[in-house]
Amino acid sequence: MDRSPQDSGSSGQGNGGPPKRGSDDPGLDTSSLAGMGVQFVVAILLFLFIGKWLDSRLGTSPWLLILGVFSGATASTVAMYRRVFPPDKSKQADSKKQP
Repeated sequence: MDRSPQDSGSSGQGNGGPPKRGSDDPGLDTSSLAGMGVQFVVAILLFLFIGKWLDSRLGTSPWLLILGVFSGATASTVAMYRRVFPPDKSKQADSKKQP
């Protein structure tokens, strides 16, 4: 008796392959991860140029540029963390019900 995935009626879940995801699954796919990487770089560059511009206007070179780079990296890291580890909605609902 041949026990191939086509014969068993499974949809890719029990055959050792990756489980199939539905279109409504908010999991992290390749394009989402690539988007987070682009967001990380863009935020750092944006804050870098804002810091550089402020340094040239205020004469505080290079302190605001350095602050801008760290601010951009921090903001991007927080955004990525919130995307990868979203808050548990059931815990939030429970905490709102309690006085």
